[in-house]
Amino acid sequence: MNRHFACIAATALTVLPATAFAQADELVLYCSVNEEWCRAQSEAFQRETGINVLMTRKSSGETFAQIKAEVGQPRGDVWWGGTGDPHLQAAQEELTEEYRSPVLDQLQPWALAQAETSGYRTVGIYAGALGFGYNSDLVTENPPACWADLTDERFRDDIQVANPNSSGTSYTMLATMVQLMGEDEAFAYLADLHANVSQYTQSGAAPARAAATGETAVGIVFMHDAVAQTVDGAPVVTVAPCEGTGYEVGSMSIIKGGPNPEAARLWYDWALSPEAQEIGAVAKSFQVPSNLNATTPPEAPDLEDIKLIDYDFARFGSADVRAGLLARWDAEIGALAR
Repeated sequence: MNRHFACIAATALTVLPATAFAQADELVLYCSVNEEWCRAQSEAFQRETGINVLMTRKSSGETFAQIKAEVGQPRGDVWWGGTGDPHLQAAQEELTEEYRSPVLDQLQPWALAQAETSGYRTVGIYAGALGFGYNSDLVTENPPACWADLTDERFRDDIQVANPNSSGTSYTMLATMVQLMGEDEAFAYLADLHANVSQYTQSGAAPARAAATGETAVGIVFMHDAVAQTVDGAPVVTVAPCEGTGYEVGSMSIIKGGPNPEAARLWYDWALSPEAQEIGAVAKSFQVPSNLNATTPPEAPDLEDIKLIDYDFARFGSADVRAGLLARWDAEIGALAR
């Protein structure tokens, strides 16, 4: 269990001053959680503040690429959600602004650690563990319980996982395997797994939806994405792999030089509040919120019960390490014959 999941005492709620809302009238939001949560979060902020939210939903990898492409003429104000590794890379490359919210003292240790690692250019807003979900109508005997089980020949062409170039979920898997096994062993495992992968999706959550519909037997995803399918009535069973697994600290960053800096700071403070973080469960997103005063959805996988590795966010969120692993994945896994 990672030390950052230790509990600390809750603190008092910070209330945003209503007078501040009159100072901004528009926010351009780049959102990297699921579409339903993006819309619900945007609409709630707009109702509460009167600030018009122009929201675009893309995966973490796509959003990071867009922010890099817009350097010098940034169009977005806030990057909200998605795995923390690309947020840390954006911080390292100074694509995002340092900001210390007055709500920081209400946050879980792992959320604060993300802020400290980045020089306060990003912050944790939720956490979730990596795993997989299988369709129990398709897998009726000897269900998979470990990463090693997924290389079994009985899953030939019956597993989906995202491409780590576009998906923060899949990059977390890549980094997790390296930390569990060592780099060479991890790439050997991924080459074996490749024979069973029918599709590398663009979105990290898409394999869970494919498992829910029976398009694939197994989807490698963050566990809360598999749980969401079960809550919707799909025959999906969520698995925390027996060898141990990595986790994400979903993050939020203010884009450097964005057109609406005042609105960006208002969103940032609001999004760290308990009320804002509890919108996720309403939108059927079952991550663990970062504010100590926010209610964790009962459906959320209990991080205390999962064998988590001591994920090295600083190392695997660095530009050089991330670029090196993705280049090796392209050369050794992405280039393999289908």
